[in-house]
Amino acid sequence: MKFIFVTLFPEQIEAAADHSMLKRAMDTGILQMECVNPRDFSLNRHHSVDDAPFGGGVGMVLKPEPVVEAIRVARAKAPGAPVIAMSPGGCTFKQLLAEEWAKNEKGLIFLCGHYEGFDERIYHWVDLKISIGDFVLTGGELPALMIMDAVSRFVPGVLGKLASAEEDSFSSGLLEYPQYTRPVVFEGMEVPEVLRSGNHKLIARWRRKQALKVTYLLRPDMLPEELDKQDKKLLEEIKDEV
Repeated sequence: MKFIFVTLFPEQIEAAADHSMLKRAMDTGILQMECVNPRDFSLNRHHSVDDAPFGGGVGMVLKPEPVVEAIRVARAKAPGAPVIAMSPGGCTFKQLLAEEWAKNEKGLIFLCGHYEGFDERIYHWVDLKISIGDFVLTGGELPALMIMDAVSRFVPGVLGKLASAEEDSFSSGLLEYPQYTRPVVFEGMEVPEVLRSGNHKLIARWRRKQALKVTYLLRPDMLPEELDKQDKKLLEEIKDEV
């Protein structure tokens, strides 16, 4: 899968992707990443890409000419890929979007802003505005990298097992159950006996109950409106315990 970043700071993207899961996937060719810098299409000798806003105001606005030309180049590198602008005013990114976009064989193009944002006319070349939350960052690179990471987890071959992504929090509709490893006892805290029992049926029940419990306590808004008979029984047990 191909990811293209339209960014003024390609070194930030390249450095973040040079580690761990993403690096391995790029080394094997499962993922491909490229940056297009609007400065390369600046119309003046100083390579500036911003200017003062009409009507006055604080800060500078990214000019349409270099940014739109960078988008055109990015589209030529990934024909048919959607152009996604990082914007606090966009739709909130969700895990379901990550799963959906991972199936897009044409790839994704991320438009990363800076300063006071883009000249509004640039959005004519944008397919979707996306936000990662109700806060503002210095630039769009970090949100775009976060989205690439989330999407990549669902691309076959990136993780050791695709089930790892499918069992993550949000993918199952619930927060993830607690995880444990060795040692069995650490500073008086012991790994639950059921996880050491070898009984896969009991382990599956324990994990489901814990996922329901964590979701019920921390994110009750995520609980499905309709629960099956087994989940209803587990939830009743949880309510009695807490």
